[in-house]
Amino acid sequence: MSGTSHRISILLLLFCVLTCAPANASPRHPGLDSLNKDSRELFLTSMKWGDLSWQERAGLCDVPVSGAVDVHMGNKFLVRESTWYALGLLLRDQPGDRARAARILNTALNEQYRDPGKPWDGTFRRTPSEPEPGADAVMWRDYDPNWREFIGTTFAIILNEYPDRIPPDLSPRMIEAIDHAVAGEIKQGRLVPSYTNIALMYGFLWNFAAVDGNRPDWLSPSVQWQENVYNLFKQHDAFSEYNSPTYSGADIFGLALWRDYGFTSRMRSIGGEMEASLWRTTADLYNANLRNISGPYDRSYGMDMQNYVSVMGLWLRTVLSADQAPLPKFDPPVDHVADLWIVPALVVLDTRIPADAMKRFRKFPGEHQVRRQITDQRIATAWIGENVIYGGEITNHSAFVDDEGHFHPVTVQWLTPSGNIGWIRISRCPPIDASADKQGIVISAKGDLSFRISVPGATAGTANVNEWNLPGLVIHVDVAYKTFKAEQHGQFLDVSYTGISKMALSIKSLGG
Repeated sequence: MSGTSHRISILLLLFCVLTCAPANASPRHPGLDSLNKDSRELFLTSMKWGDLSWQERAGLCDVPVSGAVDVHMGNKFLVRESTWYALGLLLRDQPGDRARAARILNTALNEQYRDPGKPWDGTFRRTPSEPEPGADAVMWRDYDPNWREFIGTTFAIILNEYPDRIPPDLSPRMIEAIDHAVAGEIKQGRLVPSYTNIALMYGFLWNFAAVDGNRPDWLSPSVQWQENVYNLFKQHDAFSEYNSPTYSGADIFGLALWRDYGFTSRMRSIGGEMEASLWRTTADLYNANLRNISGPYDRSYGMDMQNYVSVMGLWLRTVLSADQAPLPKFDPPVDHVADLWIVPALVVLDTRIPADAMKRFRKFPGEHQVRRQITDQRIATAWIGENVIYGGEITNHSAFVDDEGHFHPVTVQWLTPSGNIGWIRISRCPPIDASADKQGIVISAKGDLSFRISVPGATAGTANVNEWNLPGLVIHVDVAYKTFKAEQHGQFLDVSYTGISKMALSIKSLGG
């Protein structure tokens, strides 16, 4: 597209925003009775945890300790998660719910930073006890800029769906807070379209502020941002932030905002297009027998979706029964349980999974290979077997793994004889290329590699240099190396090789 024609397209989009779109596009006003059975069950579970964690004196929900909702830590109140709970209160709309929601929203508004010129201006404290960022403040450690988008989008949903259920004075304060969050984001200038989940939320929130916040000077740049995000996606029909059970769920949330509340038909259309594509990509990596999404993972907080709360698992629970969805039982302790509080936003937006993808989430379609270009440099590969799934990412030796990171370019999950999920991930390596197919995974990396294995019954004697005999799985290892070590560390078996340049893992499931 030429520069002139592109500018004309943007002008036409702006004209449509100014003359064609309603102030608030496509509100659904869902209530408890309008939710489907699975969404209602999940919503009520989320609200139960919120109710039990509510602290009247703080006007916020407290942090569950190790998932135990009846035990609380002093001064660890959750600002973002409480706004999600407030949205749920307005949806539930039982006696006292509106007053409690208003209390939360007022509290959250008071926790927004008002420090013009500072990088954290317009974001929100994560907890009221969080110290004021100082001259040496470090992003993520001392403040989280993403709270602008998470809390701002929650405010926008409330303003779209339930403005009549909050006190009249709250609406203008929430709109002004969104404007301030966007202004702070613009001033900080840290976002790029490849930071997928936040870029999508920002693409909606910026446009919302331009229209409902009466900032016409933001119309053109917000529409341009949307086009930049979409054009980056269309290079390979993939998001740069690829395959995360948590963050892909946040991507779906951002895209649902586009397709439900977009101020132009163009925004709603491309939002729906990207959303459908992401669901199909995820379904291709999913194994309904294992109730897990295969790696490789760009950002993952766990290796078995049945043992921690992931946002993608929550989305799927809205259309799958509890015994089909990739989620843990909500009996304490539950890892990452605070993510459960995003559920009200998910059920308000509604789940839109293409029919062909939904079939794969309900029933394993048969063994298949996955190979998908992510960026010009990166390719994701995976084998989806009946009882085993594994993945490898080709990074052109541009990415490495450390012990604390969430990037997992080599992953294996399988069904054990006990019916549980065993898993393996690479826990440390230099810049890596890894490719998966039916035979196994081939790894190219010069230096030292470590793997973490989690499966009941595995001991240091389970793994030797050339073969790992695990319950339900055997892996033959072809490698030239300097030293080898297998050590038990609590529930994990850690296997390390030094001085390698290439390694082939031949993977054989023993049938679960």
